[in-house]
Amino acid sequence: MSQLAIKNRLQLGQLLLSHGIVTAEQIENALAEQKNKGHNKLLGELLVEMGYCSENQIASALAEAYGVPYAQVSPKICDPKIVELLDRNFLEEHIILPLFKVYDVLTVAVYEPTNVFIIDEIERLSGCKVQIVCATPKDIKSTLQSYLPDANVFVIDDIIDDEGLDDFTLIDNIPQDITNLEEIAGQSPVVKLVNYLLFNAVRENASDIHIEPGDKRLRVRYRVDGRMYEKTRPPFQMHSAIVSRIKIMADLDIAQRRLPQDGSIHVLVGGKPIDLRVSIMPGSFGEKVVIRVINPQKIVLNLESLGFTYKNLQLYREIMKSPNGMILVTGPTGSGKNTTLYATLAELNSDEVNICTVEDPVECSMTNINQFQVNTTVGFGFSNALRGMLRQDPDIIMVGEIRDAETATISIQAALTGHLVFSTLHTNDAPAAVTRMLDLGVATYLTSASLIAVLAQRLVRKICPNCKTEYDPPKNIRKSVETIGGEIETYYRGIGCKKCRNTGYAGRIAVHELFVPGDDIATMINENVNPKEMRVEAEKKGMKSLLEDGLEKVKAGIVSIGEVMRIANS
Repeated sequence: MSQLAIKNRLQLGQLLLSHGIVTAEQIENALAEQKNKGHNKLLGELLVEMGYCSENQIASALAEAYGVPYAQVSPKICDPKIVELLDRNFLEEHIILPLFKVYDVLTVAVYEPTNVFIIDEIERLSGCKVQIVCATPKDIKSTLQSYLPDANVFVIDDIIDDEGLDDFTLIDNIPQDITNLEEIAGQSPVVKLVNYLLFNAVRENASDIHIEPGDKRLRVRYRVDGRMYEKTRPPFQMHSAIVSRIKIMADLDIAQRRLPQDGSIHVLVGGKPIDLRVSIMPGSFGEKVVIRVINPQKIVLNLESLGFTYKNLQLYREIMKSPNGMILVTGPTGSGKNTTLYATLAELNSDEVNICTVEDPVECSMTNINQFQVNTTVGFGFSNALRGMLRQDPDIIMVGEIRDAETATISIQAALTGHLVFSTLHTNDAPAAVTRMLDLGVATYLTSASLIAVLAQRLVRKICPNCKTEYDPPKNIRKSVETIGGEIETYYRGIGCKKCRNTGYAGRIAVHELFVPGDDIATMINENVNPKEMRVEAEKKGMKSLLEDGLEKVKAGIVSIGEVMRIANS
């Protein structure tokens, strides 16, 4: 044993003794234990094993003695990207943990602040100046296990301690008579992990949770603001138990692994109800689970908050008060069509009208509105539901989606017989909705007589207000904007920060294209004119395209030019 090692151990003993943490007799006992049994363990390790002091006491005393901060490290205060800055084996061998990096200064947690050699090695490997904090080996190891992608142990108990998780409650009762697989799925670590994933998805405003098995790996991703990002990688061995736990919660068949299954889960988070729609699909490496998170608290029932320009909002409000006719909202999946319809119905709702909806599924329960959910397994589809609903004496009808010729025909007939009908279609722009209706088999004269407006929309990500900054876009972008006829003096973007997960974006807003067929366009519909010609005519009448509406939001500093250009090409 080197003289330096003996000196360091004696210094530690004197340090603990001077702080009143241990007694001289306890130090002698630990040294005698080491000598008699030939231990290679450090004095501090033996003192902890013999119950004379704790790791936290040793680390705190060492930190004070060597003038470095003491930290109780955990996954909550560690930047996952920085953990991967150094090789996994190096980190585990020397029990060190990179915490975060500010400019060229890397802060690292160590348990031996006296080891100057390892600090020099970290500086060499990382190319950064190193600032150390002192922490316990236990805290460092458990945090490494949480963040290193190939770790065999997933420290659920550490990550489950997030504030507020006790507010997570499952509404449905779980059956007690279960098989062995169900028993495994009900074990505490699996339950905690699933609850953690669901709770954090709600807290981070995720719209979907993807649990994806691969070749001996398992990853969980969230969709936030329309973009996917990886949340965590549990051990692959937990996959079957996680899926079984979700199946139990959704009242699905846990023994069925060859066919797709769909179900729903109702939970309370912080006392507020959240609906979870579960889809399970068998894949090459096991069942993939996608959970749609429907938070009624997040559904905006206010048209002013949806991103309408003043002119479009005034025109839309004028149209939606029509006594009859059809109004369509179009756009791809996930473009906020249902949110717009819910906000519209909320504004039209009163004691003087009977509003009925048929949806698949009902995403938001609305007071004093009659909502019906389709059930195709018993033959209660959109067309059948719509027929039955017409006998309920409705004034205003909302059809969740026009999917087939029968639903389209019944909706048109309802619009022509004194009802105001709202529905959605999947089209790229507003004029294309006319072609889609004709493709479904609706006659041109019926379409022109019933269609009073089409609102096309897309969702674009808003610039994060916390890291919003001015910038000068490339010349080709400026030229494109000038070609369209836009004049933008100042461009903004988000540079990325902790609040927006370094994306530069926070939240979304809609851009709109409101197509109102007048007499001229009605004639064009009857003559089956190309939608492009209808668009030209509508723009002559003042219709603003999705791109032009987006540029207005760029001018206002709400969205970046890159987001608008993205939807222009979609």
